[in-house]
Amino acid sequence: MHRKNFIASLFGLALAAASSLASAQDKPLEWVVGYAAGGGSDVVARTIADAMSKTLNRTIIVTNKPGAGTNIAAEYVARSKDYGNIMFTADFATLAANPTLFSKLTYNAEKDFQPVGMLVRFPLFLVVSNSVPANNLKEFMAWSQQQADGVNWGSVGLGSPHHLVGELFREQSKLKLTHVPYRGAAPAIQDVIGGQIPAMWVESATAYSFINGKKVKPIGVASAQRVSTMPDVATISEQGIKGFEGYAWQGLVVPTGTSAEFTGQLAKALQTALNSTTVKARLQALGVEPLPGTPAQMAAFSSTERDKWGRVIKQVGVRLD
Repeated sequence: MHRKNFIASLFGLALAAASSLASAQDKPLEWVVGYAAGGGSDVVARTIADAMSKTLNRTIIVTNKPGAGTNIAAEYVARSKDYGNIMFTADFATLAANPTLFSKLTYNAEKDFQPVGMLVRFPLFLVVSNSVPANNLKEFMAWSQQQADGVNWGSVGLGSPHHLVGELFREQSKLKLTHVPYRGAAPAIQDVIGGQIPAMWVESATAYSFINGKKVKPIGVASAQRVSTMPDVATISEQGIKGFEGYAWQGLVVPTGTSAEFTGQLAKALQTALNSTTVKARLQALGVEPLPGTPAQMAAFSSTERDKWGRVIKQVGVRLD
């Protein structure tokens, strides 16, 4: 009798364990984005999530937690113990700039996240108003040097990749340039179009329609090679400032403590998504470049970017707290 009860108990435990596992697999996977719904980062996440969900055979729900330069979202994920059920778009701000821009963070960019793989990068363009008599870097530099008070240029905000790439350009070009921070790309580029400021650094997703529509003129792009969808725009590097390079970029991470097995599953699903024809076409239409790669490659890239832009931030002396 005791043996029958023991066997029955074991059977019950086995059923409970199986039920618990099934429940975990049925739970949606949360993808946290530190920007508002409808923006470029949100669309990238939803595009890739749709493809990954098919590979993982699991629903992925995108949660938007905008604010504080991704710090709100980063803290939410870093403190989460819901391992295996949460992941996060960690970008240039989260992993490269914020550790230097802020004296105190509620998360540690190096210790609180495990990389899954890079997502995309946004090429950054230097564009000018149509009233500026310049069509390339040489002409822009010559015109700038003739301006007694220097030249104002805009960005989407303090500490953004657009801002920091612009500061690096100011340093390496030796031009007298004054930064004018805006709250987003839309008001900045409207002021360039209207002639209120002559120039700005803007990411590809925003720039394409205005360049194609002849609303602004591209001076150059801060990438190593010309962008395939804008082949007529020369790089800053090939126009004379050798090795000049900078992007807005994003990667996928999970909170530290997530199992290696699950992280590996995510990494494989991510690579499948980034290499799919549908996702590639969608990302190209958005003006962004997919960045397939391993978790180790993302870790190395993030570390290099953190060192590079940390130095620029310290040189400029910008702080956000």
